Amino acid sequence: MIRSEILREIAPILRDQLVVCNIGLPSQELHMIDDQPTNFYMLGTMGLSSSIGLGLALAQKKTVISIDGDGSVLTNLGTLPTIANNVADNYILLIIDNGSYGSTGDQPTYAGKKTSLTAVAKACGCENVIECKDVDTGKVLQQAIDSKKMTVIVSKCDSGNIKLPVITMDPVVIRDRFMKAVQA
Repeated sequence: MIRSEILREIAPILRDQLVVCNIGLPSQELHMIDDQPTNFYMLGTMGLSSSIGLGLALAQKKTVISIDGDGSVLTNLGTLPTIANNVADNYILLIIDNGSYGSTGDQPTYAGKKTSLTAVAKACGCENVIECKDVDTGKVLQQAIDSKKMTVIVSKCDSGNIKLPVITMDPVVIRDRFMKAVQA
């Protein structure tokens, strides 16, 4: 499976959650697959989906799922010890690890080589870290939501992108409708 296939599979699970989605193609894919006011699409801040999601989870009680990529997490490795040391049991970090920088041409990341983001998250002190195959992502995500424990999921999948248009929605509109969804 590639990232867009995982997103298509988990879209029904995401509908009832607050979602902060990684920049570039992941946001474009989720927007195309199942646009929801509860989805916050990152349009220009590589590596910050996990940090923004954690802050949102700490600030309110609804379940927050950050969808991030291995490249973005590698860009902001400081997020993993921050997550480990600021436990929010309403927070799930889903790292879709395709071993590449998918939005910029599928250049390989170190997660596609020797670096294990599962091992890094555990070494940073994250207590509930689960690595799964792409086909098991939906089941693992639902179990994490049901557990009501902060969870880091590393979903290993194939590299690859689908062709799709950019998000034409104004960033202010994305922000405002998401803030209304958070307050609802």
